[in-house]
Amino acid sequence: MSEKEQLGLLDMLKGLDLKKLKEISTHIDLKEIFTSISKMDKVEMYNLMRALKAGNKEQKIPEVNSDFYDLNSLLTEEEKAIRLKVRKFMEEEVEPIANEYWKKGEFPHELIPKMAALNICGLTFDGVGSSNQSYLLEGLISMEMARIDTSISTFFGVQAGLAMGSIYFCGSQEQKDYWLPKMQTMETIGAFGLTEPLVGSAVAGGLTTTAKREGDTWILNGQKKWIGNATFSDITIIWAQDVDDKQVKGFIVEKETPGFHPEKIEDKMALRTVQNAVITLKNCKVSEANRLQKANSFKDTAKVLKMTRAGVAWQAVGCAIGAYENALKYATNREQFGKPIASFQLVQDLLVKMLSNLTSMQTLVFRLSQLQDAGTMTDEQASLAKVTCTMHTREIVSQAREIMGGNGILLEYNVARFVADAEAVYSYEGTKQINSLIVGRAITGLSAFV
Repeated sequence: MSEKEQLGLLDMLKGLDLKKLKEISTHIDLKEIFTSISKMDKVEMYNLMRALKAGNKEQKIPEVNSDFYDLNSLLTEEEKAIRLKVRKFMEEEVEPIANEYWKKGEFPHELIPKMAALNICGLTFDGVGSSNQSYLLEGLISMEMARIDTSISTFFGVQAGLAMGSIYFCGSQEQKDYWLPKMQTMETIGAFGLTEPLVGSAVAGGLTTTAKREGDTWILNGQKKWIGNATFSDITIIWAQDVDDKQVKGFIVEKETPGFHPEKIEDKMALRTVQNAVITLKNCKVSEANRLQKANSFKDTAKVLKMTRAGVAWQAVGCAIGAYENALKYATNREQFGKPIASFQLVQDLLVKMLSNLTSMQTLVFRLSQLQDAGTMTDEQASLAKVTCTMHTREIVSQAREIMGGNGILLEYNVARFVADAEAVYSYEGTKQINSLIVGRAITGLSAFV
């Protein structure tokens, strides 16, 4: 130790009174410490002094910010206000009960009037509620909901996207005028019945649910599976194949219709709050007035799916944000070896990987919604976003659980719910493989579908 360093150490010791030195000596061997210090070289002494100085500083933990590239600054003031309104609702009304309802596998019906009061249903549908808003805002709403509870985001997506979208794109003006205002205020809850027990990815190739016209009545027979909201929906959009012309047609089936039987799917490991059902249609009679007048082939159904597939990509981003934010908060509070685990290199590396993927996803869906608002978004662009975002979300939720160690599998820490829910988002609205083939066909000009 140099003479200058010795003098510096003596000055530091002078600042301590005898009472303090006695107190310190009851916990540590001062003689041994001074002996060790005297043997230190310059580098070792530098590192010691640096550590001591750092220990004297109270490090301020920054606020959690998952919008690392400040995309929020690109929004209008109105869009920012609506986004914050939805965020407040989700944090105050949904977050406190999310785990409870997910665990029970039940839906919090008491939330529906509160959600309706937000006035956010059907924002992009002209002439419906607070319409003329952007697809970008609609995506942000889906993201904000999924950030807290992917199940609630799914419920809302079925209501405001699939069900309302079917009527908006495929219904007559009379049907739109009658049903959409009631759905916008959530007085009427909707469901969307396309997937079947034996037909999932292959829906475009034909449905097993049939529709036979007899005068002004249609007779529907078959089954639908994984139909969200269907256990309590007031109306369900049922897609069936016309036995005469072999084309897909859509029907608005009201819940009390004879021959319409929904049965709740039990024991799901994901999106447990969403009430999915198997629907059995047995000689279910629907009037011609309840047939979607502009749904004459699967191409019309695809219009709805194209719109909502972009929403699912946003939903995946929200799920990833929820996992990332929970993991980051946990890492800055959880201490091991005497300090927060967020101070360890391996944990910081995981957090940066998560944020990197998350930021890429955010910029991708932001641009996708801009294309959608411009009316130029293609099927393959929506599919690429769905593939990319759901794939990276699986990685992010897995890394969040890894940071939390054993606590990551407990519901009380929230991330376990995001891990499970990410699996469902990865598969619905077109599996990873199906959406990849849609993109593959676009970039090669060759179809790989069977």
